Amino acid sequence: MIRNVGLVLVVLVLLVASGAFYELGEAEQAIITQFGKPVGDPVTTPGLHFKLPLIQKFIPFEKRFLEWEGDVAELPTKDKVFILVDAYARWRITDPLRFYERNRDERGAQSRLDDILNSAIRSVIARHELLEFIRTSNRTPSQELSASDLVGELDPIQVGRDKIRQEILAAAQKIIAEADLGMEILDMQFKRINYGQQVLNDVYNRMISERVRISDRFRSEGQGKRAEILGDMERELKRVQSEAYREAEEIRGRADAEAIEIFAGAYNKSSDSRSFYGFLKSMETLQATADKDSVLLLSNVGEFYRFLSDSGLLPEFLTNPLLQCRLYR
Repeated sequence: MIRNVGLVLVVLVLLVASGAFYELGEAEQAIITQFGKPVGDPVTTPGLHFKLPLIQKFIPFEKRFLEWEGDVAELPTKDKVFILVDAYARWRITDPLRFYERNRDERGAQSRLDDILNSAIRSVIARHELLEFIRTSNRTPSQELSASDLVGELDPIQVGRDKIRQEILAAAQKIIAEADLGMEILDMQFKRINYGQQVLNDVYNRMISERVRISDRFRSEGQGKRAEILGDMERELKRVQSEAYREAEEIRGRADAEAIEIFAGAYNKSSDSRSFYGFLKSMETLQATADKDSVLLLSNVGEFYRFLSDSGLLPEFLTNPLLQCRLYR
């Protein structure tokens, strides 16, 4: 019986001794509560620590950065345009004791951050116009197209999206510092800013009209270039044709002059040659002036009759069955 009692006492001592020690990790900080009330200073040094068993409780908190994820909210800007805002933030616990007194745990802190950050985002966005959320600076676009080709003339901004983000962060940090919540907000960023559905439709229509305007301008410039190229081609074609015509006429003129010279030389030779030449000229003249249905009236005082008479071809010409000739003297 005494042995069993001793065994029980040993077990109780071991249980009490095990509850007197706790281990704190590298990424943790803690406070010690006694009957639900914090006692002593926060524990921030990692390792094995001692506390009173049974009456004291060890409550750990994160020492690392924590995440806050906001809900997507549709908020109005200063110019009454509704935008969808999705934001997130990073925060940490700076004073575990004050944090425990104000928030109890991380769930309570997240609820406080929802109220603080959503309020700061709403109030700051309501003080700025839509244009300030679209652009960050007044820099000139580096695309091949100019800014006016892309979206028309870009209006200058006074603040910009990044400064608005910093303004929201400063407002939230000020609220937390004044409330002495034992934590701090390290950073706040916009995950996404978008137009509301009604505004999106207007934006899409404007984008379509802008692209149509740009395409019409390119098409007009292309048609103008086409007309310019066709004009140059037509002008070059006429120049080439003019030079070719001039060269052809020069060749034809030299050929006619050479032919006349040859005919004249042949005519100035012997009488037989003159008769032959006269015969050829007569035949050419006859071919040009008469056909098989023509009636040829010759006068003995005409040049054509003289050519036939001098060449001795007049009898053959008058008796030719293919010709209907009547001689009037």
